[in-house]
Amino acid sequence: MSMFCYQCQEAAGGKGCTKIGVCGKTDNVANLQDLLIYTLKGVSEYNQQARAAGLNTKEADQVLLDGLFATITNANFDKNAISAKIENAIKVRDAIKATLDSNGKLAAKAYHDSAVWTGDRASFESKSTSGVGVLSTVNEDVRSLRELITYGLKGMAAYAEHAANLGFADETIYDFIEKALLATLDDGLSADELVALTLETGKYGVNVMALLDKANTTSYGNPEITEVNIGVGTNPAILISGHDLKDMEELLAQTEGTGVDVYTHSEMLPAHYYPAFKKYSHFVGNYGNAWWKQKEEFEKFNGPIIFTTNCIVPPADSYKDRVYTTGSAGFEGFNHIPNRVDGKAKDFSQIIEHAKKLPAPTEIETGKIVGGFAHNQVIALADKVVDAVKTGAIKQFFVMAGCDGRMKSRNYYTEFANELPSDTVILTAGCAKYRYNKLNLGDIGGIPRVLDAGQCNDSYSLAVIALKLKEVFELNDINELPISYNIAWYEQKAVIVLLALLYLGVKNIKLGPTLPAFLSPNVANVLVETFGINGIGTVQEDIVQFLG
Repeated sequence: MSMFCYQCQEAAGGKGCTKIGVCGKTDNVANLQDLLIYTLKGVSEYNQQARAAGLNTKEADQVLLDGLFATITNANFDKNAISAKIENAIKVRDAIKATLDSNGKLAAKAYHDSAVWTGDRASFESKSTSGVGVLSTVNEDVRSLRELITYGLKGMAAYAEHAANLGFADETIYDFIEKALLATLDDGLSADELVALTLETGKYGVNVMALLDKANTTSYGNPEITEVNIGVGTNPAILISGHDLKDMEELLAQTEGTGVDVYTHSEMLPAHYYPAFKKYSHFVGNYGNAWWKQKEEFEKFNGPIIFTTNCIVPPADSYKDRVYTTGSAGFEGFNHIPNRVDGKAKDFSQIIEHAKKLPAPTEIETGKIVGGFAHNQVIALADKVVDAVKTGAIKQFFVMAGCDGRMKSRNYYTEFANELPSDTVILTAGCAKYRYNKLNLGDIGGIPRVLDAGQCNDSYSLAVIALKLKEVFELNDINELPISYNIAWYEQKAVIVLLALLYLGVKNIKLGPTLPAFLSPNVANVLVETFGINGIGTVQEDIVQFLG
């Protein structure tokens, strides 16, 4: 076994990847990512002392968010980039230590001082490389809970970084991430205490999604009902993928008047819903589908592509010279656009000049798709929605948020949407929507039967909508609403969304297409018995169960 990773839905054999990740991650990168997480625990240990002493921790906050984000599935495959993040984390850790020491605030030598970085791999005074990975926790139930918490923290860090890019921060979130990371090393914690910490992770998941929602809407306005073009124009173009709206804003501003159009890909689709971006006439539409189809679709796009976050698939040789990364994303051989310096915008001139030399995109489909049903928009329609429920026009809502993926079993979600009765409405967010957002499912009294709230983090909107309906119908429990949850998951941002829903008290969630490999049988049983979480069955069986 040269590596061990089971953090995503595609864990090999439903158990874990041990030679190379199904995602394409090499054993070298996987082990470096394990070391990066371990090093961040060292940063956290000293930074907790710095917080207690009232010392500035902003640089450590950024290192923490960026490092956690870079280890999310499909985010960063570049071993040199991960190595640089480890080196920088150690540099920041040691600077905090020196500051504490000079202020007379340094506690006893920290556990993480044992790590000695040698450049390509790690050697340790008292540990081997395997001592920092997933399997370093021997008890499988403790390991399961520690990893569930860690994956939730990775998703939390991703959302916190997006908010921070827009100037919105919450120190209580950073403080919790540090404390939770350190708790995964505490052998004195019982299973019950780890379960409680898991739910607390969900609480801060709600907080971070609320923070990002505030950051996005304050910066760009509340999403509006929008028809998005899925055809193409005749100009050369750039395709922007990932999730970061600050990158979207700066790219649109810098491409204006250049003759280069901009298209969104996958999770960037909801950028079209924000009023601030509608002023750009060269913001043409959305190209393609969910992330996993990118190999065939990037071939036909013809222009350069930029990943602002995760969702990278190792590219074909025919287009890899057209792919760029920025932020926490990375892939060896890709051009990487550096981060902002001194508050100035990123410089997208290289990719813009590249685009000018390439043909316009090849059309792969035509038409429009409708979205923009975030909480502010749906609450504006609340009277109409409530009347439809009271009159029986809408019998049930189905939350089908989450991630898409390449497994054939995910056809289940397309079939499920098609088979739902015509008096039901789908509430969605995340790239899972690509399984059904182009189906002709009609509407109910003018309310579309697929209401897309936005990106995966906009699952927060779906929670806000549910809580508002609970208030309107004067119910005591969110589970009394006519809302069922059939969630698809793939990576760690979906984990924090799931934990947030559990914290809010949502029960009886179906999770698929498979249950996480990192859930031990005992931990899975706790989730089943406490929250009613269960896997999917056949489409017909599940619809009967939901509606029965």
